[in-house]
Amino acid sequence: MSFAPHPDRFQFLHIDLNSFFASVEQQLHPEYRGKPVAVVPTTADTTCCIAASYEAKAVGVRTGTQVGEAKKMCPGIILIEGSHTEYAKYSAAISEAVELVCPVSHHPSIDEMVCELMGREQEPPRARRIALDIKQSIYKNVGEALRCSIGMAPNRYLAKIASDMQKPDGLIGLLPSQLPRALEHLDLRDLPGVGARTEARLKAQGIQTMPQLLALDHKQMHHLWNSVWGDRIYHWLRGGDTGDDGAPVGSELQKSLGHSHVMAPEFRNDEGAWAIANKLLHKAAMRLRMEKFYAGSLSLTIRYQLTREQAERMRSKRHTSGIRQSGWGMEAKFRHCQDTLTLLEAMRGIWQQRPQGEECRRPFFVGVTLRNLIPENEYQEELFGDEGNRAQLSQTMDRLNLKYGHTTLHFGSMLPARESAPTRIAFTQIPVQYGVDYM
Repeated sequence: MSFAPHPDRFQFLHIDLNSFFASVEQQLHPEYRGKPVAVVPTTADTTCCIAASYEAKAVGVRTGTQVGEAKKMCPGIILIEGSHTEYAKYSAAISEAVELVCPVSHHPSIDEMVCELMGREQEPPRARRIALDIKQSIYKNVGEALRCSIGMAPNRYLAKIASDMQKPDGLIGLLPSQLPRALEHLDLRDLPGVGARTEARLKAQGIQTMPQLLALDHKQMHHLWNSVWGDRIYHWLRGGDTGDDGAPVGSELQKSLGHSHVMAPEFRNDEGAWAIANKLLHKAAMRLRMEKFYAGSLSLTIRYQLTREQAERMRSKRHTSGIRQSGWGMEAKFRHCQDTLTLLEAMRGIWQQRPQGEECRRPFFVGVTLRNLIPENEYQEELFGDEGNRAQLSQTMDRLNLKYGHTTLHFGSMLPARESAPTRIAFTQIPVQYGVDYM
C-alpha cells in the first residue's frame, strides 16, 4: 500500500508545555521565577526529581535526578512537593486557552495537546499565525510563567518530533518538501516510540544514525521492525498519512486500575505501610465505582529497603529512587465487587500473609491494584442481595467525598495516612476530576 505525502501544508500542531510542573510552581509562586526549581514526590534525598525548571536544567538537574544529587549539583535548588490537583487544573485551563484559538483534537498527556488544522488554516503562514496566537492565549489567559513549544507538520508523528526540536518556547515546522532530509541531524532516540531497548535493537542490526535509517526503503523498514510499525514510520517520516497519524492504538477493555506510593520516612514501618495501603485502596475503590467497573481480584505489592549487607547477600536491584530493595506481592481473587469494605477485607487477608523476615522490616513502597475488571452492565447481582448494605455504604461515602474531598469519610485504618499518599503526578494519564478532587 502506498501513501502520498500532503502538499506543502501543515495539518497538525503539537503543543508541548515546557517544564510544565516546574513552570506551574513558578506561576503559583512568583518568587521562584528565574530560580532553579525541582518538583519532587517527597523531600527525601533518596527520591527522584519529577520535573526541573530550565534554570535547574542549566546545571544538569533533570527528570529522574536523585534529590541528593540535585542538591549537590545546585546547592540553592528549590524543592517543591508536587500537587497533582494544581497541575490538573492548569492543564485544563491551558486546554481552554488553546481552544479560544483552535479546537484541541487530542490530549496525548497532561502537558501535551494536538490541534488539527482545516482548509486554509493548513497554509504555512496561517498555521504559523495560529501557533503564535496559541502561545499568546496561554500567556494572557493562564500565566506568564507558562511557555510551550509547538511543532507543525503534515502528520501527528512529525508534529511531535518538531515540538521537541526547539525548547523552550520553540516553533518549528516540517514541510513535506523538506523531508526526510530535515530529520537527518536527529538522534534515533528523538523518534517517538524509540527508547533504549529499541535503539539497541536497531544498532544491533547496523542502524547507528538517522541518515542510515532514512536511507532504508519501505521493504527494509518493515523488515527492521518486523511489523506494521516499520511501514508506518517509513511513511510518517516522509510526511505521509497512514490513517492513524501516530495516535496510540486503541486498547481493549481496561483490565486494571490502582495506585502506588513511595512512602515518606516516617511511614516506613508496618503500621505506616498498612495505613498507606488503606488510603490507596480507598482511592482505587472510589475510582472503580466512578468509572463503573467491578473488580474480580486485588493485588498488593510491597517493596522493602535493604541494608548494604542484605542487598549484597541477596543480589538485589535498586529502586528508581536509588534504594536497595527486595519486593513481595500477592493477589487475591473473589466474586466481582466494587464496595470498599469487601475490597478492604480481601487486602487484609493478603496483608496477614506478608513476609516477616529481617529483610522485611523497612517497607518504603506500597502498591494496590484492582484487576479482572468488568463493566457494571455485565455484573450479575447476588441471589440473596447485598449483605450488610455494603454497596449503599460505599455510595454514601462517595456522595460525601465527591462533595467535600475524597478523604472526608473513610475507614479508621487509613487515619494515620489521611494526609499522606496524595494522588501521584500524572504524566501520560489525563487527570479526571471526581467531585472536588482530581484522580
